[in-house]
Amino acid sequence: MSGSAVCGVCYRHCVIKEGEYGFCGVRTTKDGKVVPANYGQITSMALDPIEKKPLNRFYPGSFIVSVGSYGCNLRCPFCQNYEISWGDEVNLVKKEAEYVSPEELARIAKEQVKNKNIGVAFTYNEPLIAYEYVLDTAKLLKNDGLKTVLVTNGMADIATVKELFEYVDAMNIDLKGFTDNYYRDLLKGDRQMVMNFIKEAVKHCHVELTTLIIPGENDSEDEIDKLSFWISELDPEIPLHISRFFPRFHMTDRNATSVEKIYRLKEVANRHLKYVYTGNC
Repeated sequence: MSGSAVCGVCYRHCVIKEGEYGFCGVRTTKDGKVVPANYGQITSMALDPIEKKPLNRFYPGSFIVSVGSYGCNLRCPFCQNYEISWGDEVNLVKKEAEYVSPEELARIAKEQVKNKNIGVAFTYNEPLIAYEYVLDTAKLLKNDGLKTVLVTNGMADIATVKELFEYVDAMNIDLKGFTDNYYRDLLKGDRQMVMNFIKEAVKHCHVELTTLIIPGENDSEDEIDKLSFWISELDPEIPLHISRFFPRFHMTDRNATSVEKIYRLKEVANRHLKYVYTGNC
């Protein structure tokens, strides 16, 4: 198609016209090539405990420079970072974002080593929609002996982002549920693509997974049993974080997940997995 290019990041394979944007609101066509319009555009930066990612079994007790941009290729109605993901507020945030080059981000990370920093975590919004920026920064961090961490929904085509696996040291990947209907209808995503990404990621780096438990959606014992069994077939020592939902954004029609439910589902997952953690309890 004249004046258009195909994005290869996720299953949508958006055909993007010159100067327009794909579903994620970030990837655009420039001079016939798809590039991330948010390259280096930082909306959030903080020095966080590594456990906040959450990564409980990767350099515990350390800190990591955490950065976020804007945009996402999912449409979770319960998003906790909707201001920078896909809410109407994103258009306002874009104007406030500040450009930080890979070199500058690597410099900041190195400077924060004195405060127990181990590297950079790309988080808050979906980092894989600007994987080029992650990759450019990760190469510099590796040269400095620092770590690269991704907190991601994992909905990316391995063939497109495969070079990342050489440079990323750890990931927390959302496995948001274990039915195709949940991914397709509620999240506007693709479960199989996420599962394929997880299967590849565990070959290359430390991986922990997170499942946010939504009442009435993905909270059955049967679903968590199947989800945790699938993880155990990859490796029973992959940590799983089972987190409590709170009403927010476009999902305020139900109560927060009960603490009792979270602990019961932890017991279910522990049938198959060695490390199961509860979150937001």
